[in-house]
Amino acid sequence: MDQITVPQFIEAEDKIVGPVTVRQFVIMFVGAMLLFIEFKASDLSLFILLAIITFSTTLTIAFVKVNGQPFHFFLLHLFQTIKRPSIRVWRKVPHPHAAVTMVGVKPAEKQTFQDHRLLESKRLSELSLIVDTGGGYTSKEEEGSELF
Repeated sequence: MDQITVPQFIEAEDKIVGPVTVRQFVIMFVGAMLLFIEFKASDLSLFILLAIITFSTTLTIAFVKVNGQPFHFFLLHLFQTIKRPSIRVWRKVPHPHAAVTMVGVKPAEKQTFQDHRLLESKRLSELSLIVDTGGGYTSKEEEGSELF
């Protein structure tokens, strides 16, 4: 029987020149192109200022890792976290003015949410027994009635 080689270290990026990966090379190439455009479009003092900013940004994005992830992934996650709300609230009791429109019901006949009764501890323990036994336990109330 032929043996198949299973790839190892599939998370590691391919290196092209020494420790530089393809991703880092592309980022550095884009940074070099931006520096060239800045050199051609500005005078010396403005170019030096722009070059320092572009060079440091390019090096940071290409080589810095935060928690083992590349810096551009860190920036992406940072923007997503800022964009989303940080606190999510679940309202057990719905808003009193909330209404549910049911399919097939005329718009004038909206139904509103109603509070459900709280489960008693006896009923809750019976439900937990039913779940724990995989449906093998049936309560005395349910033995006489068919569910389906």
